[in-house]
Amino acid sequence: MKANLYRLIAEILERGESAALCTITMSQGSTPRHAGSKMLVFENGDFTGTVGGGELEHRVLDEAWVAITDGKPRLLKYNMSDPARGDPGVCGGQVEVFVEPILPPEKIIVIGGGHVGKAVAHLAKWLGFHVAISDDRTEFCTPEMNPEADEFYPVPMADLSKHVNINRQTYLILTTRGASTDIPGLPNLLETRAAYIGVIGSRRRWAETVKGLKAAGVDDAKIARIHSPMGLELNAETPEEIAVSILAEIIMLRNGGDGKQMAKRGA
Repeated sequence: MKANLYRLIAEILERGESAALCTITMSQGSTPRHAGSKMLVFENGDFTGTVGGGELEHRVLDEAWVAITDGKPRLLKYNMSDPARGDPGVCGGQVEVFVEPILPPEKIIVIGGGHVGKAVAHLAKWLGFHVAISDDRTEFCTPEMNPEADEFYPVPMADLSKHVNINRQTYLILTTRGASTDIPGLPNLLETRAAYIGVIGSRRRWAETVKGLKAAGVDDAKIARIHSPMGLELNAETPEEIAVSILAEIIMLRNGGDGKQMAKRGA
């Protein structure tokens, strides 16, 4: 059974999906299952294996689905004595369950394979991201133009989500030609679960993009997902400096930072 679970995990990651592996790490006294028992929970709500059934398993399933969403592991501790006190059973023992989110590799998709896109791909790869390039201009979407990229999608932006699984581990960086490219391409991307959607450009360009998106019927809540102008304010000028600004913002948001200078922080 365990070998089958690990094979399923490998298949899940290959498809770019998420899951949570729930393992009993400690059991004392009378419990439905013992240490080493495992249950694999899929993001669609299905699961295989068991940690004991009943109310205990129901609570673990709830925690597993939250772990898939927030990406954080958790150690759950339960007494199995008195349901009147909130315990999930009456067996009399204690059990601990470790819930480990199984997440696909973090991926950066650079949409727009020009000078800035190339610099972003280079830095993102150095930082350990899986990197993809997408551009409707096929000459900008090749290994020769962007040798750091792992995948290439020479398709219109509006069609990108048909060709690649855009999930919570995906960061979309639009280093595109202008609002005329972004306005028809962004609505479909806003329907995905991307962790980050950033658009390069000036505030004037962004205002034009917002106007076009609203005219296309995109509501304010979806538009608010977009970071534009993207990046931290570094007064960046070169493509390489702009790439640092963009990736710095992504790392800050991912890790819960605030972007302040370390030397100016309080003790």
